Amino acid sequence: MAPPEVTGKKTTTTSSNRAKLGHNRGPPLDDDGPKYRRRPVSADANSLAMSIRKFCRLHGISEDQFFKMQREKWGPVTMKVGSRTLISAEAAAEWRRECEANRRDKPEEHAPSHT
Repeated sequence: MAPPEVTGKKTTTTSSNRAKLGHNRGPPLDDDGPKYRRRPVSADANSLAMSIRKFCRLHGISEDQFFKMQREKWGPVTMKVGSRTLISAEAAAEWRRECEANRRDKPEEHAPSHT
């Protein structure tokens, strides 16, 4: 059979010279990792006021849960400083006290034991 250069047919790739999966998608990757990294939110418990994100990080709740609490009117008191929404340390402490008081007033019903 005549070589493809003579016949004008396209050459077919064989498995040996085919690109490996992932090697032909996008620019080549460096071994150093991503060029930019997201800076983690540093939550300082001693700050006088905190953003919603820092409040959520300190209290172990999601931002969605925070906004649900605000809609249902049992979230912490917020304040606007320019375009930012902040929660003072006092408001956070008051919210925690109210949550603890509500917890003591309404103890959680325990599931019946399976005996």
